[in-house]
Amino acid sequence: MVTRALPEASLAPLSHLGEVWVSPHDRALTADELHAAVRGADAVVSMLTDRVDAAVLDAAGTQLRIVANTAVGYDNLDVAALTERGCVATNTPGVLVDATADLTMALLLDVTRRVSEGDRLIRSGASWSWDIGFMLGAGLQGKQLGIVGMGHIGTAVAARAAAFGMSIVYHARRNHTGDVGRRVCLDELLGTSDVVSLHCPLTSDTRHLIDAKALQTMRAGSYLINTARGPIVDEDALVQALDDGTLAGAALDVYEHEPVVHPGLLRSEKVVLAPHLGSATVETRTRMAELAVENVVQVLQGKPPTTPIAGTVTRT
Repeated sequence: MVTRALPEASLAPLSHLGEVWVSPHDRALTADELHAAVRGADAVVSMLTDRVDAAVLDAAGTQLRIVANTAVGYDNLDVAALTERGCVATNTPGVLVDATADLTMALLLDVTRRVSEGDRLIRSGASWSWDIGFMLGAGLQGKQLGIVGMGHIGTAVAARAAAFGMSIVYHARRNHTGDVGRRVCLDELLGTSDVVSLHCPLTSDTRHLIDAKALQTMRAGSYLINTARGPIVDEDALVQALDDGTLAGAALDVYEHEPVVHPGLLRSEKVVLAPHLGSATVETRTRMAELAVENVVQVLQGKPPTTPIAGTVTRT
């Protein structure tokens, strides 16, 4: 059972294993639709918009062997419930590192150089002319980038930012091997960085990690970039920080109540907004679909999955 259409070629290997049902809807399934669709399934290929919890697993039945999430993050999966039922859970790590890092830099450049703001100005038809102080932004050379979460994506962003002449500090649970910057506590990172970029997973510990207190800790005139998960940021607090001038700007690819966007963010000229495009290249999304299907094929053939989620039971 595939909760939303994937590239047709990527689904071909499943046809040799049994009946394949792909949702006909060009949207996320409702809870009732998802419960009905998974009933009797041996495998589910889910998207990050699908909440796969105990109720979904109960609706599916005890024959369900794998939930293959087509995303690197898996905060939409109830890992404890999957583990309790002996159901394999997988994700698609690694394949979207470069695409997400590239988008992070695109957003960083956009917000600091006011590209989207300038685009809106021209399209509005308002009169404008060049002068020495017109729409000044911020350069990156010699500035500090603070990276929260130094996994594969954070490391790739650090390499790109260094090429623009930025120095790197990062906050992570452990030291990173290699010369990628200096590890610091979160308060130091927030208080000294010109740009803060979020690359940590969404967990109970990181939900609202960037709250009113954290935003007030950030240095005046700094920027916030989020290509990780929306709920890491308290959007009410972010709007306040933008309105009161604490932050010079923010660039977001993910949202606290996605796809709904806070009205304060929509009205702000200081914010660049993207509709969750981090992995949105043809090559990356195709490989994500292929990896999700590969995991299903492996498990249904009695083999270990390629990319199991740590902590879940591998049932073959």
